[in-house]
Amino acid sequence: MVATGKQDPLAQEFVEFAVASGVLRFGEFRTKAGRLSPYFFNAGLFDDGAKLGRLAQFYAKRILACGVEFDMIFGPAYKGIPLAAAVAIELARLGRNVPYAYNRKEAKDHGEGGSLVGAPMQGRVLVVDDVMSAGTAVRESIAIIEAAGARPHAVAIALDRQEMATENGADAPHSAVQYVRDRLGLQVCSIARLSDLLHYLAQHSGDAIGAHHQQVLAYRQRYGVE
Repeated sequence: MVATGKQDPLAQEFVEFAVASGVLRFGEFRTKAGRLSPYFFNAGLFDDGAKLGRLAQFYAKRILACGVEFDMIFGPAYKGIPLAAAVAIELARLGRNVPYAYNRKEAKDHGEGGSLVGAPMQGRVLVVDDVMSAGTAVRESIAIIEAAGARPHAVAIALDRQEMATENGADAPHSAVQYVRDRLGLQVCSIARLSDLLHYLAQHSGDAIGAHHQQVLAYRQRYGVE
């Protein structure tokens, strides 16, 4: 059974966009946890102005729909940097103008110096990233934000894989998103989830793309969490 509640039109539109852009691919891919996944989401392939602009529209719509409160945006290096900038631009276009900042992997010892670039970190911070694997990147962002005197408040991601995180090499009973939400206390807002991808594949059962439904469903049944 694939049904996972009411269909989310924005999520379905995003999945279609990700597939058409070659960002969401199917086959056999090894994850950081060592699992063989039948699909792979690579946000780095939103690699031209049109794709990045469209991606930012999805982020901005979902962020506004989630009703998350925030005073500024933070983009963790490296993928989060263009995402944070693009989302800030799109939110401003929609009438929600907020400052943004990002970090360098290596602190700069000349010029303005430091590891943070952009607006001063202050208030409630929304972290914008692509996906969440184990929550490690979020913990790093939290440390950076708190060290700068601001408050990490929420995270916006493109895809929630809805699968078990790994802790000390073993499967955990929760997903990375659940860990960040329930244990770190941050609201998590995702454009789409694995359940949305399954719904999309089920709706295209007569197409070549729909042929991947069974493999993705089997993966969800083995590693998935609600």
